[in-house]
Amino acid sequence: MNAASRWRLFPRTIAARLTLILFAGLLLAHALSFALLFYERYVSARSMMLGNMEQDVAISVALLDRMSPAERNQWAPRLERRTYRYLLQPAQIGKPIASERARQVAALIDRSLQHRYRLVTTAVSQSPERFQVQLKLADGQPLTLEVTPSVMPIARWLPWVLAAQLALLLLCAWLAVRLATRPLVRLADAAERLDPAHPSAPLSESGPVEVAKAATAFNALQARISHYLAERLQILAAISHDLQTPITRMKLRVEGMDAVPERARLGEDLSQLEQLVREGIAYARSTHGATTPPVQLNLQALLDSVVCDYQDAGKPVRLSGHSDLSLTTRPQALRRVLENLIDNALKYGGSADVGVRAIAPDRFAIDVDDAGPGIPEEHMRAVLQPFHRLESSRNRDTGGTGLGLAIAEQLAAHLGGELQLANRSEGGLRASLVLPLIA
Repeated sequence: MNAASRWRLFPRTIAARLTLILFAGLLLAHALSFALLFYERYVSARSMMLGNMEQDVAISVALLDRMSPAERNQWAPRLERRTYRYLLQPAQIGKPIASERARQVAALIDRSLQHRYRLVTTAVSQSPERFQVQLKLADGQPLTLEVTPSVMPIARWLPWVLAAQLALLLLCAWLAVRLATRPLVRLADAAERLDPAHPSAPLSESGPVEVAKAATAFNALQARISHYLAERLQILAAISHDLQTPITRMKLRVEGMDAVPERARLGEDLSQLEQLVREGIAYARSTHGATTPPVQLNLQALLDSVVCDYQDAGKPVRLSGHSDLSLTTRPQALRRVLENLIDNALKYGGSADVGVRAIAPDRFAIDVDDAGPGIPEEHMRAVLQPFHRLESSRNRDTGGTGLGLAIAEQLAAHLGGELQLANRSEGGLRASLVLPLIA
């Protein structure tokens, strides 16, 4: 496995990485503590077993040596312990003991009996380890001490305690990581939602010093961007407004000129310039949203009104279907969006078909379809930017000003919806204004 593959197996998020590192560290520390604890337990249990065995064997053998054979049969089972027992029979035939622990136990037995008996040791099995130490009592009866060394048994509840401790460690690590990374998540979400045209609520500046500083810096950045954009839009609106007066004077002077070919061309140029100024003012106003209060209206009545105005002017605009939707919205802003979409369809497609469809229980879309050439997929988002035109010529009649869709998108956002563009399979473009039922 190469380095890139190993890196892909590593968690992607900071929270997951910190949780993994903290939990792994705590788990290793926990495992080391329990290993040391069990080792100390093993050493203590072994010392206790050998100490008890040294005293117990001396007393038990002396007791059995003074009893009659009948009494020995009764008392031998009573003298049995967890790791050794007394058998009134010869030892099994086996190999000599080989482990160091078995030799230590045999030496301890010999020492506890003060070397008064001749001991014969044999290994019975290796796994589990079991060996026998044989001696003869005073009346000649063989006595075998069978030893099965083992550590002290583990309580059944101990694994559950270990599992509970590991779960508690994991919970604590997760809480610590969540507490540390939650401000970063809030900051990332705020950065994704950052829209100078639609300022959001400032971040909370409470919490640790580092978090408060980051939130303060982000709020200041958001305020500066909003102020800078508002200043630019104010300059655009002021320039566009001030240009209207000299343009009007120029048009009056052109109309007073003699009927020469230049007069008609100058008049067309001034009309285009006046249109650009008007749309510049409209775009500047659209970025600040609609100021009129929302009212409840019947969608079908609004669409009929818009479409009939175009039909009265002889434009090929048609309304398909019937809608009984009633919604709360700003009618002037909604009407302006629809007019911009219909104008765009007429300019590039020659006709416009308007329809309404439901896309969710609480959302619907107003579609404006045309039969034009559509928009290349790579330009689908770019056409919503101000002054972006697919037509490369300088002719405003074919290329427009590049503000119609930008204004429509701004107003759609202020209405609580969004503007979606998509090429139709049968040809042409579909511009959809997606709105909630309650705006």
